[in-house]
Amino acid sequence: MKTAARRPVTMTLEAWGALDDGVPGELIDGLLVEEEMTTTVHDLVASWLLARLVLWSETRDAYAFGPDHKLAVASRRGRKPDVTVYGPGAVLDARARVSTVTPLCVVEVVSPNPRDARRDRIEKRSEYARAGIRFYWLVDPAVRSVEVFELARDGRYTTAAAVGGGKLRIRGLSGLTLDLDALFRAVDRLERRAARRR
Repeated sequence: MKTAARRPVTMTLEAWGALDDGVPGELIDGLLVEEEMTTTVHDLVASWLLARLVLWSETRDAYAFGPDHKLAVASRRGRKPDVTVYGPGAVLDARARVSTVTPLCVVEVVSPNPRDARRDRIEKRSEYARAGIRFYWLVDPAVRSVEVFELARDGRYTTAAAVGGGKLRIRGLSGLTLDLDALFRAVDRLERRAARRR
């Protein structure tokens, strides 16, 4: 006996926001889609960046959120960036389950899975540009690189910085300096310890 194939259930941004916190997924054209599968290295990099961006935001009347923060990027699309930063003076709805306020910056840590890397490098880059997000950072732990894209007048991202270490300062996030050498040393230490246990 054949069973009928289930049709995907469409949902609104509000319905996506109302899902229990334990339900994973991002909203793409009204459909709940699988999120990337992160690694320990991915989570280390994301938490390292979040910690520093939270400290920076507290001195600037700004806000920084981690990977559970739901962000509307179009009327039927919602993403959960690894880090989301709202600029000084941003007014957020304290009870919102999905933010409709345009952030100053979003950060994605690239995963080793080719499908996830493509999503970060192509799909999300396009979506974030259309949403008017001024800065998009791509951090790739595998090659120890940070790319910072800034939204140009034509609505597309241009490269504001592409570095593999040293001190990162971003025009538009005044007072923020990130020691990328320290970040990548932390990644090296994690990987060395894991290699010794094999």
